[in-house]
Amino acid sequence: MAKHGKKYIAAVAQVELDRAYDPRTALDLIKKTSYTKFDGTVEVHLRMGLDPRQADQQVRDVVVLPNGLGKTVRVLVFTQGEGVARAQEAGADYIADSDEWIAKIQAGWTDFDVAIATPDMMGKAGRLGRVLGPRGLMPNPKAGTVVPAEDLGRVIKESKAGRVEFRLDKTANIHAPLGKVSFDLDKLYENLETFMEAIKKAKPAAARGTYIRHITISSTMGPGIKVDALLAQTMNKKE
Repeated sequence: MAKHGKKYIAAVAQVELDRAYDPRTALDLIKKTSYTKFDGTVEVHLRMGLDPRQADQQVRDVVVLPNGLGKTVRVLVFTQGEGVARAQEAGADYIADSDEWIAKIQAGWTDFDVAIATPDMMGKAGRLGRVLGPRGLMPNPKAGTVVPAEDLGRVIKESKAGRVEFRLDKTANIHAPLGKVSFDLDKLYENLETFMEAIKKAKPAAARGTYIRHITISSTMGPGIKVDALLAQTMNKKE
């Protein structure tokens, strides 16, 4: 069994482990129990009442958090022709417009956080599935990362501003970042509220029973804090 340090034990002591907190109290507690010297990331973890083996019970979508993620997002764009100029203008960090770029990524280079592609480059980008797939970097139409050249500017700017992709994993869980511990409580609350709205809108028509079973939030290396799932689904900015 893993042993925890004194700082972690002190953080856990502030949490009622059997209690499901209201969202604002939980986020406030996250800030109080974070003990890392660096600015940790706040994450949300949802246990869903879905069967990931069923094609009609999948959840996959994107959401733009109103207060961003508090980090620099490096964007790579697979494009050519007019898309190159559009990507440059929108602030893309890397533009993969040649076979040399494909070879570089095939060799293992993945120093970027988001990959976007125009349809005319998916033939080449598709060769990189073994490299990008396991890292969650493969452009995908369902995730809104395969777009025509005229939409590149919008998607690149959203990605840098706080665009988060979420999906149901094989264990029926969904994980997503919400921002940094240093964020004001109201900003973290607004990000969580926006994320929960996106989760509700993404509910599959085939979903039966309880859609969201459990919600936990945590900070980097910090303890998990349970959130009341019913309250989280009815969050209000005026709360």
